[in-house]
Amino acid sequence: MKKISVVVVDDHPLFRKGIVDALSLEEGLVVVGEASNGDAGLETILLHKPDVAIVDVNMPGLNGQQITHEVSSEKIATRVIMMTAYDDEEQMLHAAIAGAASYLSKETQPDRLADVVKMVANGKYVMGDQAMERSEFSTWLESQLEKARRSYSEPGSPFHPLSDREMEVLVCIVRGMSNKEIAGLLGISHQTVKNHITSILRKFNVDDRTQAVVYALKRGWVKLHGEQLN
Repeated sequence: MKKISVVVVDDHPLFRKGIVDALSLEEGLVVVGEASNGDAGLETILLHKPDVAIVDVNMPGLNGQQITHEVSSEKIATRVIMMTAYDDEEQMLHAAIAGAASYLSKETQPDRLADVVKMVANGKYVMGDQAMERSEFSTWLESQLEKARRSYSEPGSPFHPLSDREMEVLVCIVRGMSNKEIAGLLGISHQTVKNHITSILRKFNVDDRTQAVVYALKRGWVKLHGEQLN
């Protein structure tokens, strides 16, 4: 029976070693690579294309959300478990939008982590204590986004600071499209796409694409499936 391959990416050596050692003792799992920062982590994932990658949320270089987005953009089969020292609902939503299959606290017990790795490798989604099939996860995500919209809605303030072209680019980002795909769809250069994204991040005062998506979703300017709201 083929073992489930795992890559571990975390900048804390003792924590990373603890995960590697714990999973190495589990029957049916094999750790094929590890990395101590985001950039090396993405390279390791793309090199080994493991079944599952366990990725820290906050690291030097690329953060966990950026790694997850890049893995999704590359359309490889690796499924990402994001781990954090801060068990926060908004961070969980960021992780889910970025494409993570699971979001767990670093206080998770080793046997529980091993179980989650196996579930995720078999197509399930695990957010905190909830294990879901794909359809259940979609419903859960829609409900979380709706709750976020209600919490952050700004009645009577339909204005948004983006140009029409920037809104088109934002909708494409929500759909999970790469810069190359956006350029092809809109008939603009790759550099122009990058310029628009830089402008969107600056206007929203956020650090990355995922945060920009959450910002826009909370204000009802876009929907998860990409349709702009009126």
